[in-house]
Amino acid sequence: MDLHISNQVSIPENEITLSGIHAQGAGGQNVNKVSSAILLRFDINTSSLPQFYKQRLLSLSDRRINKEGVIIIKAQRFRTQKKNRDEALHRLVELIRGATVIKKKRRPTQPTKSSQQKRMNSKTKRGRTKDLRRKVGYEE
Repeated sequence: MDLHISNQVSIPENEITLSGIHAQGAGGQNVNKVSSAILLRFDINTSSLPQFYKQRLLSLSDRRINKEGVIIIKAQRFRTQKKNRDEALHRLVELIRGATVIKKKRRPTQPTKSSQQKRMNSKTKRGRTKDLRRKVGYEE
């Protein structure tokens, strides 16, 4: 079974390493004896992903990607191992899809004449209101 990223791209399951680990946090005795958390490891460099995907992933400054180019995801939100496994795989897919999105370059714009005029009018009006609050006959 492959993990589908897009219509053309999918990851074979043998490239993803899943291992059960003890979950952290509260849970009583059960947390100490059951390995319900999942640790997912995915090596970007040795994967069958297209080169474009690899470059984009390696250029990310994400704490889940280490220096060797291995994605490490720890899923422990749920109490069952199956739900945590699905969660880890879902997070991997979202990370890979997010890396391929090319953000639109922001063009800085200038404020319009009318917005500048409105700003100045509101400042003048606010100043008049404050002047009216002064004591009568008060001069500096």
